[in-house]
Amino acid sequence: MNSSSITIGLAQLPVVKGAVSENLAAHLAYIERAAKNGADVVVFPELSLTGYELALLEELAMSRASDVFNTLSGAAAQHNIVVIAGCPLGNEGNKPRIGAVICFPSGEREFYAKQYLHEGEDVYCSPGTQHYLFTVNDTRIALAVCADFANPAHIKAAAAQQAEVYIASALISEAGYEADAELLAAMAKHHQMPVLLSNHLSITGGWQTCGNSGGWNAEGELTVAANGTEPGLVQCHIHQGQLTDGKVNHVSSLH
Repeated sequence: MNSSSITIGLAQLPVVKGAVSENLAAHLAYIERAAKNGADVVVFPELSLTGYELALLEELAMSRASDVFNTLSGAAAQHNIVVIAGCPLGNEGNKPRIGAVICFPSGEREFYAKQYLHEGEDVYCSPGTQHYLFTVNDTRIALAVCADFANPAHIKAAAAQQAEVYIASALISEAGYEADAELLAAMAKHHQMPVLLSNHLSITGGWQTCGNSGGWNAEGELTVAANGTEPGLVQCHIHQGQLTDGKVNHVSSLH
């Protein structure tokens, strides 16, 4: 049995359209706060570094050697925390991908690209082709980006690869939250693993998002969640693969 414990911080923050430097500064502040709160991992929403701006993806697509990622890696090392941030990834002459960068305290850097695109996204971007799992404190974690979780094949593959926690970095609107929350709860119960959600807070890409970042335990019960109006960090405590409790830390200002 997994005897380890891990704390995962879910960042819920406003983003500024296409303003990578400004959004990066906010990420750095949240990373520092999450580490001070005792988090081993901090997860940001889908395309958190740019906003969900499909028409800007090609212009804003980042190479794997981007200085933005260098900065995030430095923060991960400085604060001894794994950082997962949403970003558009360059794709060697093809349409960019909606991705995530995963920066480890060791300086190691990995990437994941969204596999299951939302309707209309294929006009602007290409799907990824690989599942992604990583291990922290002997806990095996699977990463999804938004519409990934709506396809049952995604979490099924994660479970087959012995995932113990499933994290969705997402954009969920006010209109879509109820159905998505029911789905995430059902996934947690069916696969008997905690399911965590990091969601946007502001208007981005024309969507009014709804916050409510949080986590469902292996029984499908919502254990901890932020509200839909305030920036914050949701701490999810996982012991022996079970989401035992959590705490919401509201963030009025980090400057």
